[in-house]
Amino acid sequence: MTRSFSLTVGPDVPCGTRIDKYLASQEGLCSRSQLKYALKEIRRNGKAVRPSKSVQPGDLLEIEISQREAPRCEAEKMDLDILYEDQHVIVVNKPRGVVVHPGSGTRGATLVQGLLYHAREIADRFPEEKIRPGIVHRLDKDTSGILIAARDPRSFECLADQFRGRRVKKRYLAIVKGRLPRTTGVIGGGIKRDPRHRQLFVYCQSGGKSAETRYSVIAECGDYSLVRLAPKTGRTHQLRVHMKTLGCPILGDPLYGSADRRFPEVPLMLHARLLSLNLPGQENRRTFRAPVPGDFQELARTLFPAVFSAKKDQD
Repeated sequence: MTRSFSLTVGPDVPCGTRIDKYLASQEGLCSRSQLKYALKEIRRNGKAVRPSKSVQPGDLLEIEISQREAPRCEAEKMDLDILYEDQHVIVVNKPRGVVVHPGSGTRGATLVQGLLYHAREIADRFPEEKIRPGIVHRLDKDTSGILIAARDPRSFECLADQFRGRRVKKRYLAIVKGRLPRTTGVIGGGIKRDPRHRQLFVYCQSGGKSAETRYSVIAECGDYSLVRLAPKTGRTHQLRVHMKTLGCPILGDPLYGSADRRFPEVPLMLHARLLSLNLPGQENRRTFRAPVPGDFQELARTLFPAVFSAKKDQD
């Protein structure tokens, strides 16, 4: 069965508001989860559009959704590397190879399912969010490192507001193939989906979603560089696309690089090392660091022994 309804956007709605956010704000219509998993069609002024498109006052929206329930994410026992937790948040060190939440082709053994097992109250506190309750930001499956999740909606909004306002400090470590054009620099522009391969993204100087990354070279050895990456934005695959654009793909990247002759079996050498932000209910800013994975440390010590010793890794 399907449900169809239409409405005219009121005069008090800010121009540029996303359709899905606008609909979710209208009491009694539908949640963003319903749109994501049960949407059949949205028409704006008679033309089919995606939920991410924007509206302006006076627009006529016609929506058709399925009455089926979105699949619920089930708790699953998992060994979590918890760096910090309180009544508001949980900070974890995500292993490489673990998907953050269920999606297309991934139904089990995700990080959010482990969080739901560890803190079962999260599911009850996010009744409308069945797939990623409490998840404020994400890391790629093959990226290891620090991730923070909220235990309740108020904490979620506190964290999400900081991410939206770009007030969260994030630092990554990466080993890349090649040498960057300068020891420090910034790459901006936009990122959009690759029209030929919809699962990939490409850099564009104009258009797409704005993306900015600062980089600094920590050490170089032959055709390899150890770099610190500081993304200002958080676009999907941003760091991987930006490093490829600079001619230095991240070592072990199966999507944006190629197999390395010297280290053909190495996994993606990208680690979310540091996260700094204000926690809900606390006045002082907190900084968290995720230990660097063993295989990353081993390779870094092989290539850059002077700066990545057994006694000291990088912030």
